[in-house]
Amino acid sequence: MYKGKITELLGSEFPIIQAPMAGVQDSTLAIAVCDAGGLGSLPCGMLSADKIESEIKTMQAATDKAFNLNFFCHAMPPHDVEQQGVWRETLRPYFDELGSAPEHHSGGASRLPFSHEVADAIEPYHPRVISFHFGLPSPELVTRVKSWGCAVLSSATTLQEALWLEAHGADAIIAQGIEAGGHRGMFLTDDVTTQLGTLALVPQIAHNVRIPVIASGGIADGRGIKAALTLGAEAVQLGTAYLLCSEAKTSPLHRHAIATPRAEHTALTNLFSGRPARGIVNRAMRDLGYLSALAPQFPYASAEMSALRALAEPHGRDDFSPLWCGQNTSGCVAISAAELTLLLASESGMCPLQ
Repeated sequence: MYKGKITELLGSEFPIIQAPMAGVQDSTLAIAVCDAGGLGSLPCGMLSADKIESEIKTMQAATDKAFNLNFFCHAMPPHDVEQQGVWRETLRPYFDELGSAPEHHSGGASRLPFSHEVADAIEPYHPRVISFHFGLPSPELVTRVKSWGCAVLSSATTLQEALWLEAHGADAIIAQGIEAGGHRGMFLTDDVTTQLGTLALVPQIAHNVRIPVIASGGIADGRGIKAALTLGAEAVQLGTAYLLCSEAKTSPLHRHAIATPRAEHTALTNLFSGRPARGIVNRAMRDLGYLSALAPQFPYASAEMSALRALAEPHGRDDFSPLWCGQNTSGCVAISAAELTLLLASESGMCPLQ
């Protein structure tokens, strides 16, 4: 079995982390990965404190392995009523087409940052690993989490972000290449031209920080894992590869898109949440532009787009669905997450195939 400092930090058998993927998974996927020797992750950014507790209890009852709790730590901007109104008017033709009105569907934020309230909820369960997206929470919250003996991970999309994370208390850095699906973890800049591919990002970070680096983005199989480790990473994080697994909650429309040539065309877009995120190109992205200045700030853009999605999907349309997906779907197979984790470990030479 593969053993090293990073697996001791993570509490896993293999240096393989299943990326947290809000909206397409719950604890079921994470449990399967943990039991196979990887580090399963639970996305908590869209869950209430009560739901997070419920999911933790489910995981602790199902497995004695360590798991990762993932949170957003963005600063919440004030709700811009005027900008939200502009956004509703921009989307009105689509609502008209679907026989509804945007005023009937406007709502609040769907993604909330890590807080003391959430910390109060999870502290009694002594989480082994917590990861953050969009930087780190306040120094007070970081100190509180680390006082539990918890390993703190966070995503960096540039060398500057990696150095910042190391200086502010992260125990390991997830180097998120531009190939990765879902939201970019960028937090020191909003300039997408600064975003590097995994092949360029990982060695730059590994050369300049003293803490472990976890490679993420475009890794789909054992060859990708070996390459990432050769470049200086001590572990890898994969999300897209798990999207077709039996334990994933990926919708039928999303699964179909991944399994077709459409998945060859992904792009960064801010339409679905207000922040750049990579997904399979669909009608909304083509019509409105991938990165639109009209979209409200994160996370407020999601209210109306989620409503359009709910109206369209029952008719077999993914026009307004966030089809989060990385650039490399070659590792997507419809098997269990446990089978996939063991296959990845075997292909990369971490263990014999069981």
